[in-house]
Amino acid sequence: MESINKSLTDLTWDELRQWAGAKILNRGKAYVKNVYDLARTENGELVAWVSGSEDYATSVGMDEVGELDWFCTCPYDWGPCKHAVATILAGIDQIKTGKEIPLVDPESELFLAMLDDSDEDGEDIFDEDDFEEEEDETEEVMPSAKGAKDAVLVKILQKKSKEELLDLLKDFAARHPEVKRKIMEDDQLASGKIDKLIPALRKEIRNISSEDAWYNPWKGEGNLPDYSHVREQLAALLKQGHADSVVELGRELWERGNAQVEQSHDEGETAGEIQACMEIAFKAVSSSSLSPPEQLLWMIDIFLEDQYSISDSCERFIRGRGYTKAHWSEAAEKLRVRLNNMPMPRGDSYSSRYQRKQVMNWLINALERSGQNEKVIPLLENEVQATQCYEQLVETFLQSGHPEKARSWCIKGFEKTIKDAPGIASSLQKKLRELAGNEKRFDLVAAYRAQDFFDQPSRAGYIELQKAAEKIKNWPAVRAAVLRFLENGQRPDLPAKGAEKQSWPFPAPEVMKKIDGQSRRQDPDLNTLIDIAILEKRFDDVVRFYQAQQKTSRWGFGKDKEVAQAVVGTHPDIALGIWKKMAEGQIKLVKPSAYEEAAIYLRKMHKVYKETNRLREWQGLIAVLRTEHKAKRRLMEVLDSLEHKRIID
Repeated sequence: MESINKSLTDLTWDELRQWAGAKILNRGKAYVKNVYDLARTENGELVAWVSGSEDYATSVGMDEVGELDWFCTCPYDWGPCKHAVATILAGIDQIKTGKEIPLVDPESELFLAMLDDSDEDGEDIFDEDDFEEEEDETEEVMPSAKGAKDAVLVKILQKKSKEELLDLLKDFAARHPEVKRKIMEDDQLASGKIDKLIPALRKEIRNISSEDAWYNPWKGEGNLPDYSHVREQLAALLKQGHADSVVELGRELWERGNAQVEQSHDEGETAGEIQACMEIAFKAVSSSSLSPPEQLLWMIDIFLEDQYSISDSCERFIRGRGYTKAHWSEAAEKLRVRLNNMPMPRGDSYSSRYQRKQVMNWLINALERSGQNEKVIPLLENEVQATQCYEQLVETFLQSGHPEKARSWCIKGFEKTIKDAPGIASSLQKKLRELAGNEKRFDLVAAYRAQDFFDQPSRAGYIELQKAAEKIKNWPAVRAAVLRFLENGQRPDLPAKGAEKQSWPFPAPEVMKKIDGQSRRQDPDLNTLIDIAILEKRFDDVVRFYQAQQKTSRWGFGKDKEVAQAVVGTHPDIALGIWKKMAEGQIKLVKPSAYEEAAIYLRKMHKVYKETNRLREWQGLIAVLRTEHKAKRRLMEVLDSLEHKRIID
């Protein structure tokens, strides 16, 4: 009890706001009156019911490092919820009144609700042995509330006679159609008479897959297709030895479900439902009457058709079965025929190129698994123009110990892709740089680093160029040229218009992007100049470039935070001016979240004023803000929090 009191009484509004956020904190304040049955646990947590759209069991405590931790049965999962905040504030209110917070009753519904973290809606489609160890460990630690409730139910049922139990089941079946269906389906499965069950399940799949799938999380409205019964029946059919029926139904479910996911507007719930069903179908494949190569192709076809990663979790089935080299060889031959019969992609058709590349990749997979690795490189060389698999081909040459062939294909691929697929070209250029590094051609490495920097100037690129240039001991000259480039836009590795090429210490790279007139910079790159000056701790230059930036219409934003943080030690008034401007800008937005952002800058200012013995200026600033914005109640609360007042004073 003492630890709970101490943690709550030491808590400040500022700490609570940072933990939960201003919006959740304000909502939590409004929910304090909804907290009831407040109690504490033996391990120092607050627990309570909090009523909202329904009653939620909520607990709050401190973790091992002294940070607030919480649990709530509400569906909100983006961080601490309003119910957790309300529980904390209710606990603080009780401490203020001097009332003791009682221990939670271990037989209360609240205690049982906090223990019951099982997902009763989910069905496990894997063997129970997969999770036996985890379940045993959990059972030793604490019994679940569900188990306790089941034990009570068992005692009640044990007292009834056979006739009473039969009447009870008949009554439930009459009042609940799903109970009647369950009894009938279980009987059909047990007897092996599934001639009526299969058509009914197929009809159910067609009906569910025809539904519109959508959900609006903001309104909590929507229609999410429920495949739970389909999943249960597929698992039951498989357990009773009807693998062929499961495979057949799985294929139909895939075709219809995939189309449904394509038209859905939810957050992946429909795809998740279909994925869970497809895992059972994949499991059934290995027990079906399909030959092993046919099983492989059945699963590969699903992967090839999957555009929404629905089957990702099923790939373990193709790896975990005992398919032999002969099985994979037969599958490879059929995939080769399929690839040869595919039309060649036309123009820049990404879709047809992607589909062909997917078939090619599965063919490569089959060749490797069947021990035909020598056929992989010829296949890639034959497909490189159609699929643009240059990176894959280069990597395969490197793995097989042919760096010169890898270099040759890097150069060819760069020239072929620089216009229409610059991402591939950039990757190939990077590989050429890595090859140069492996061969200790550090001047060529530096040339590529320079090319990267001139194409896209950045702090990170500057650092990499410096490392490369220092290896060949010519960084001072390169640095001077780079800074001139940022000032005037003239690349030192290219000749200026009407002038001879400048002195540049690096060799020409093997590949180079074409530079047109539009890509040559005219204005100083003040953003990058500021970044580099900060990096090199040239704080006078930081201020100079920043002030120049503020005078231009194009670059009057972007580096305020970085500059203020960098120069606060050498130019505190510059930092204070920036933070004041940013705080005032946030306050003008007239939003609670913006007030919280403004508080961040005001705290930074307070620290500087304190360290420079100018707290009167800080107090004057806060006084002015209070006067100018006295009507903004939320802002006044934020200004109060800057004094770090505890919730309990």
